[in-house]
Amino acid sequence: MVLGSAFLHAVWSASIKGSGNPFAFNLRQKAFFLSGFVAIAPFAPWSSIPAEAWKLVAVTGVAHALYLYWLSRSLATTDFTVAYPIIRSTPAFVPFVAIPLLGEQLSVTGAAGIAIVVAGVWLVHTRGEMRWSAILAPGMGFAYWTLLATVAYSLVDKRAMEVISSGPWPSPIPRAVFYFFLTTAANAFLFIPLAFRHLPSGSRRAAFRGKWGAAGMAAAISLASYGLILEAYRTAPVSYVVAIRQASVLFAVVIGAMFLRERPGPARVLGAVATVAGVALIALFP
Repeated sequence: MVLGSAFLHAVWSASIKGSGNPFAFNLRQKAFFLSGFVAIAPFAPWSSIPAEAWKLVAVTGVAHALYLYWLSRSLATTDFTVAYPIIRSTPAFVPFVAIPLLGEQLSVTGAAGIAIVVAGVWLVHTRGEMRWSAILAPGMGFAYWTLLATVAYSLVDKRAMEVISSGPWPSPIPRAVFYFFLTTAANAFLFIPLAFRHLPSGSRRAAFRGKWGAAGMAAAISLASYGLILEAYRTAPVSYVVAIRQASVLFAVVIGAMFLRERPGPARVLGAVATVAGVALIALFP
């Protein structure tokens, strides 16, 4: 399930990159997500949702909206095989938040894993070059902002699922599916205005012509990827899930080279592999 989710997430992200207009493509996806939310709303156990969960949904709505916004800007200006390994290095940076806020401890092996991930991200970012033109490449800042948003919503979503799963659930809609559509509806309030503001006013109508089928397929892939991960969390140790999920970085390198015609080069491929290896150390030997 986790390997399938990793592959689907890489495909989903590549479809945004290959759309030619990430903002318009994500807005089309948002239309499908909102339609799904409206469809399941009558079957949702609204009274069974704890008050804390609503607060967490509001926070994750902002984080997810900023994630989509920065992801769109990053993929519009940066190669997929460059941006994706940086964005998916989240597990290496979660401890920087979890240690001071949640009191978690970090082992020597975990610290080594973080160092390997940072080195891998540096290779992906700069190809190992120490020139300002490589460090300040266009779009790279948005990849790191996307990473920051991913760290934020990962922590919030984990807590939200714990809260929602703590009580009875008198609904035919699985908790994971309901929460997925709830968060997509919540982040729409911020992402849609941001996306429309970024699209040139004269080309907004043209941006929505065509590719609705591809957007619908991408929305379905996103739901499947997210659902597989949440289901895996119920039956497998979270550390193994996090480690295996990073295989999406390697899938992304292959997809970018074969279908997007990108040439990441040996240094960036090595950086992607190092990112996966470092995360595996963090997850398997916390």
